[in-house]
Amino acid sequence: MTSYAKELEVAQLAVQRAARLTKRVFHEKAKGTVSKDDKSPVTIGDFGAQALIISALKASFPTDEIVAEEEAATLRNDAPLRDQIWELVKTTQLDDAAAEALLGGSIKDADAMLEIIDQGNSKGGPKGRIWAIDPIDGTKGFLRGGQYAVCLGLVVDGDVKLGVLGCPNLPVDDAAPLDASIGANQTDDEPGRGVLFSAVIGQGATSRPLGTGGLADKSTPISMKPIKDMSQASFCESVEAGHSNQSESAQIALKLGITRPSVRMDSQAKYGSIARGAGDIYLRLPTSKTYQEKIWDHAAGDLIVREAGGQVTDTTGSRLDFSIGRTLASNKGVIAAPAEVHSQVLKAVQEVLGQK
Repeated sequence: MTSYAKELEVAQLAVQRAARLTKRVFHEKAKGTVSKDDKSPVTIGDFGAQALIISALKASFPTDEIVAEEEAATLRNDAPLRDQIWELVKTTQLDDAAAEALLGGSIKDADAMLEIIDQGNSKGGPKGRIWAIDPIDGTKGFLRGGQYAVCLGLVVDGDVKLGVLGCPNLPVDDAAPLDASIGANQTDDEPGRGVLFSAVIGQGATSRPLGTGGLADKSTPISMKPIKDMSQASFCESVEAGHSNQSESAQIALKLGITRPSVRMDSQAKYGSIARGAGDIYLRLPTSKTYQEKIWDHAAGDLIVREAGGQVTDTTGSRLDFSIGRTLASNKGVIAAPAEVHSQVLKAVQEVLGQK
């Protein structure tokens, strides 16, 4: 079995550098927001972060395919927006010389940046090495000053082998408990903020502080917290009601005997939080019969939780299937929990959803 050592180093450095760019935008009142065809927002940070990550991946692994969320069509018709993003990318590259030297793949100009952004157009599938990128997962959280994540996963022949999450607004301290305030009014200016979660198949999951340039400090192994008393368990769900059925989540909590209020936050920061035991259960319940989850929204988090001792399935109990294409077309919803209680949570979910 390959150790994926080079892939892990490149992925961590690329996510960390992209997170530095997003932090610049996070502090701006105007984030260069535009709307995509599905009405979801995208910012200059999304485009810039994607460009930096793809450039790093292509420098080290030129034949690998990439599935990424954004495309550059909007920027080709909006020169001021394109130039604003290019300035961000250029400045981040210059300021992050240590990472630049390690990663290579420097983007030379705005036109090259657009070409790089559009290299994330792979259709995915069951064969080969495919990187899944969400440059800013939780854009609405990013816009409102809450949680967001820079996400990168490597899928090989349909299975996730490596995952990295950069969460600039989560506390570095793995023991810091989640509370209701974690989903809003965050700032990465506070000491002790910014964490990089990583996992490689068969090698466990880790966390380390988000640094600058080279990787900061040594990584620390993380694991999910055993649930000794279900009434004291906490579960995470999306802030946006359109992303997960919150009323059904409340019914599931009641059925499980969970008395603590849910913690609502955006992005795959939820996966990282439960993987290190700050939370216990993550529910993402279907709100539409036709909606298909995107692979970039789950690849990294899925592996990090499983390598931390958790189990991740959809609401039918099936593993998430990353081999179909750009979406999890065969899955509905997500249930992530410690392995020893996952079946109990799944049963409650199915009873509430009427699947049993």
